[in-house]
Amino acid sequence: MHTTDEKPELTILHISDLHFGPPLVHEVAEEALRSAHDLAPGAIVVSGDLTQRARRDQFQAAKAFLNRLPKAPTLVIPGNHDVPLYRFVERITNPLGLYKEIISDNLNPVLRLDSAVVIGLDSTAPRTSISNGRITPRQLALCEQSFAQVPEGVARIVVAHHHFAPAPDYLHDWTMPKSKRAIMRFVELNVDLILGGHLHRAYIGNSLDFYPGSHRERGIIIAQSGTTTSRRGRGREQEKNTFNLVKIFQNRIEITHYLYFDVRHGFVPTSRHLFRRSQCWLDPGRLETNDAALAMGKK
Repeated sequence: MHTTDEKPELTILHISDLHFGPPLVHEVAEEALRSAHDLAPGAIVVSGDLTQRARRDQFQAAKAFLNRLPKAPTLVIPGNHDVPLYRFVERITNPLGLYKEIISDNLNPVLRLDSAVVIGLDSTAPRTSISNGRITPRQLALCEQSFAQVPEGVARIVVAHHHFAPAPDYLHDWTMPKSKRAIMRFVELNVDLILGGHLHRAYIGNSLDFYPGSHRERGIIIAQSGTTTSRRGRGREQEKNTFNLVKIFQNRIEITHYLYFDVRHGFVPTSRHLFRRSQCWLDPGRLETNDAALAMGKK
């Protein structure tokens, strides 16, 4: 896979859907850790479903895994499996109690880095839609406040467990209710990238594939990670494991999709996706530079 010599401003390791508990594949989890250290990312994003059934021992095992990741700024959010499904009273009265006790009490974290601001949104909705999730107007207001003072050129990234757009395949997943409202707000806020999980298979594309809207020049890159460490892959990634590596440059974003191969006993890069950053469409100087970089990447 050809790469240029240009160094990215930031590299983000994006993993998701760990599912500590019976679905976890321990040898894959170990290889995910090895890959994480080999790639040496500048930041790490974990987009939900750390556990299978939100049990204390599963959260403790997930926490031990997180502690073994490279020492880089890390953003973690919960997923619907981090809410107790069958412990009904707990699901209603204290749905993320164990997550807050063991993983983090901040359910909507904001990670501020020199070259990016990453906002994590808790999309779990234990009392209304445990599977499809929700993003509330209050969370959209948090995004507006958090991005308000972000300088030009700093990447704006949103992370949510549930998907704002369906994967373009035969499984026909339902998206979050009010997804279009959220996407349109993110477009107005000049969000560059949305990271998510939940689908248990990867999708890397653009919001314009699903939500045309009125800002055709400012679609948002969407990168869904499959399940990184469990046997719960779906669709073409059935029983497969994946993660994404995001590289942010001044004028483009590159996302490399990694897939675990049994024959290699490890994760292997299988595809690389190049996108112009949104501001490059509007700045002729950056656009010219970006065209040269994209041409080099396609050689």
